[in-house]
Amino acid sequence: MVSAKSLFREILDDDESFRLFCSIAAGGEAQGGWENGRIAALVPQSERALAPKIARHGADEDKHGRIFTALLRKRGLTPVPVPPETDYTMLLERQGIGLAHDRLRRDEPLTVRDIIVYLAHSRVTEQRAADQMAMLRRHLGDHPDIGRAVRLIADDEDRHLAYTHEELLRFAAAGHGRLIQRTLRAYALAEIRVHRDVSLAVMARMGRILGWSGARSALLTAGIHAAYAYERLAGWHRMACLAMPAHRDALGDPAAPAPEYV
Repeated sequence: MVSAKSLFREILDDDESFRLFCSIAAGGEAQGGWENGRIAALVPQSERALAPKIARHGADEDKHGRIFTALLRKRGLTPVPVPPETDYTMLLERQGIGLAHDRLRRDEPLTVRDIIVYLAHSRVTEQRAADQMAMLRRHLGDHPDIGRAVRLIADDEDRHLAYTHEELLRFAAAGHGRLIQRTLRAYALAEIRVHRDVSLAVMARMGRILGWSGARSALLTAGIHAAYAYERLAGWHRMACLAMPAHRDALGDPAAPAPEYV
């Protein structure tokens, strides 16, 4: 029987699989940092109060990328190029999720609709990030090498998720409810497909690095497909609903110090 904890420990204990894991994570976080930074710079005048929160979100993502890179350095490792089939952020953009990078590279102010699209994208992807970090915290929160980093990043992802709920509810109250629900549904359904494909690609590469048997790889593949089937049937609703968070103004609080991990 393969447990999640034993699987994570196996990946972390091998230098090459750990290198791939941290490289993929660092690449995604750095991309998120750039996207949020550009959006913060292009926020329309009517929503300028959001700019510091979006910038804070981007700074957190940049911090997470540095943490994963520092964890590699701590073990004397360097990042590897992220395989295209494991690039979650790029694959989401290809599905038309969020604001296109070409749009963000232009120095033209965004519209209110663009900000809603950004927040809906963040609502869906931050749900995934928060769920994954909660799982890592559960299984690796006491790990001597990465436990502290996992706990810090998990707390940040919870704040990011709370922020997206609160801001989307504010826009819904202002009359944008139908656009928000339509966008959340489309993005949630697209995200679960991309997550399935990325998970399969990552597991295939980990299997080759760690020499997993055909039977073990088949079992993990079946688990990924089963999780997707559940999300396609009902689980996606969790990504598309909105509820006022217990932690209000989650990105308006003073940022905690971000010590480096080397």
